[in-house]
Amino acid sequence: MLEGGAKFPGIIGLNNHDNNYYDLSQGFYHKLHEGEGEGTNMSIDSMQTSNDGGSVAMSVDNSSVASNTNDSHTRILNHQGLRRRANDNYSVQTSVNRRGRVTHALSDDQLARALMDSHSLTQGLENYEEWTIDLTKLNMGEAFAQGAFGKLYRGTYNGEDVAIKILERPENDPEKAQVMEQQFQQEVKMLAALKHPNIVRFIGGCRKPMVWCIVTEYAKGGSVRQFLMKRQSRSVPLKLAVKQALDVARGMAYVHALGLIHRDLKSDNLLIFSDKSIKIADFGVARIEVQTEGMTPETGTYRWMAPEMIQHRPYTQKVDVYSFGIVLWELITGMLPFQNMTAVQAAFAVVNKGVRPIIPSDCLPLLGEIMTRCWDANPDVRPPFTEVVRMLEHAETDIMTNVRKARFRCCMTQPMTAD
Repeated sequence: MLEGGAKFPGIIGLNNHDNNYYDLSQGFYHKLHEGEGEGTNMSIDSMQTSNDGGSVAMSVDNSSVASNTNDSHTRILNHQGLRRRANDNYSVQTSVNRRGRVTHALSDDQLARALMDSHSLTQGLENYEEWTIDLTKLNMGEAFAQGAFGKLYRGTYNGEDVAIKILERPENDPEKAQVMEQQFQQEVKMLAALKHPNIVRFIGGCRKPMVWCIVTEYAKGGSVRQFLMKRQSRSVPLKLAVKQALDVARGMAYVHALGLIHRDLKSDNLLIFSDKSIKIADFGVARIEVQTEGMTPETGTYRWMAPEMIQHRPYTQKVDVYSFGIVLWELITGMLPFQNMTAVQAAFAVVNKGVRPIIPSDCLPLLGEIMTRCWDANPDVRPPFTEVVRMLEHAETDIMTNVRKARFRCCMTQPMTAD
């Protein structure tokens, strides 16, 4: 981050803002300026270190993050109502509502205790009461991701594996608490409305005096980025890549048909399920597409971000199409976009020099055309997702009938981008 929030040359508005977004991965999270010196106001390019593969991406506001993901102590520890008292005679296991429980390892986890404590009132979801979860049916496992204002836990609800997002209500910042309440309500509203085989399924949520909770289905296969990182030098199955790209495109066509924008489409937010299908996750920064002038630009991640969003210009749903072009390139090559650059360098190059990832020479021409059109600098040139779906279906048919060995890996040396 430049001193005093100075702007990077040629990239409008890359100065420090109040809202910083984080992508959280199992056992590890990474803030941009700590790892690569790339600034603090955008989502970071998260590194995945999952042992069992399960992952759900999450956006968390503000900037202070604990330095150890095993450290369960957030500012909620200082809340008077949650401090252990000398006459406390119950553990977390006995303090929760009958059948609902927290594992022994979480007995000192203050967010988990705040959610599961039967002595505090459970509040429903305003206007979405039918989605209010029954905490007696929720069993919490250990946290696998952590940020300044919340954590992600694995658990079960009614016997189903779930991901549990708990956000902490800022105790001494009413204005921030109000903003987070609005964001929570917006996320609930969107998740409740999204019902599609390629969208992560919303199970429910609730509000407590000091925390908010959202429960979704759990992806045992982890994220696409995890999957690609694990493959390393092994070849990428082209048939699977196109099938998974179709999953994403179909899910996004559905999202756009509802007039919504995801705004943070990337491989970290695409989760793999047991049948290898892909579901889109993390709608915490999604917005209803109305008046674009007032949209917050500090969302998304530079490597996947459309030029107009980087430059803080008005934008439309076509920012998601741009991001999809980068995701498709990832699926085809198995590589991290702009991996020979820092994220900020990539943003500068995309905006000022028109740089894009190099399409492999042996890439199916139709797939190359999809990528090129999706990441065009002019949003009007980018195809809608309905057209992307049709193009990918044609590519899938071509692969099935004409490509004998639909498997390759692009092994390129630097430079890996082209103007």
